[in-house]
Amino acid sequence: MSEAFHILSDGSCDLPPELVQEKNVTVVPFYVSFDNEHYLKEGVEIGVRDFYQQMVDRKGVYPKSCMPGVQDYADAFLPFVKEKIPIICICITTKFSGSMQTALNARQMLLEEYPEAEITVMDSTINTVLQGLFVMEAVALRDSGAGYRDTVARLEEIKSTGRIFFTVGDMEYLIHGGRIGKVAAVAGSVLGIRPVITLKQGEIFPSGIGRSRKKTTEKSLELLVDYLNESAIGIDCYSLAIGYGYDRQEAEEYRLHVIETLQRHGHSLTIDRFPIYQIGAGISVHTGPYALGLGIVEKAIHD
Repeated sequence: MSEAFHILSDGSCDLPPELVQEKNVTVVPFYVSFDNEHYLKEGVEIGVRDFYQQMVDRKGVYPKSCMPGVQDYADAFLPFVKEKIPIICICITTKFSGSMQTALNARQMLLEEYPEAEITVMDSTINTVLQGLFVMEAVALRDSGAGYRDTVARLEEIKSTGRIFFTVGDMEYLIHGGRIGKVAAVAGSVLGIRPVITLKQGEIFPSGIGRSRKKTTEKSLELLVDYLNESAIGIDCYSLAIGYGYDRQEAEEYRLHVIETLQRHGHSLTIDRFPIYQIGAGISVHTGPYALGLGIVEKAIHD
């Protein structure tokens, strides 16, 4: 190992396995269960596609997710600690999960044996594909030659710029998963109503409702356009992605529509700068199989 520092994230980052491997990032998986008894490591013991297929095929069965354990984190940290390589561990927002606290517990456990270990555990204040974008900004800093502490400082600066604008297939999973929060005040459980939701600074906020998929996806796009129009920096200073659940084709069609709409509003974006990532099990247990949304965060290094 010859890295200046190593980047880890919990499984909420939802980055494709091949990208994680290419960029030399360690992901500590979440667990998922369909029977509340047998929990499987996401991406290791159950693939994301298989998970979604079971959600779709087993209507009325609500899977549950479980964060990584202290030993999971300790096992991931240890090889780098032994090599005296500093670690930046990027965790899902603490408003949604105790993953960060578990990582901190693992850190403290290792410090008792390795007091010189350098492990920064960071609350990303975001989740899913947006967390993945944030991890990739950490990678960009590392690969540019930025130092450990400078990278931590820059990540802390940009994380508040992260937004997810998204919608879901229906209210069913949000209500059952207990993550509906403030959205309930707007949409409740009215039949046929779909919410539009913004995630920022670790929490979800209601941003609209609609009775059709077209209306809610259009509203999500409007929110992105408004965010860019109000920004003091241009679209080239942001990283963006589409996050989807079960329906890849819908996500690809939506991406083209988003690019065309952004261009009409003076924001040029090419496909190669606009990846599509699949939302993982840790989040989809709360949103259901048909979540679709847009993630955006300021780049750590402006072109």
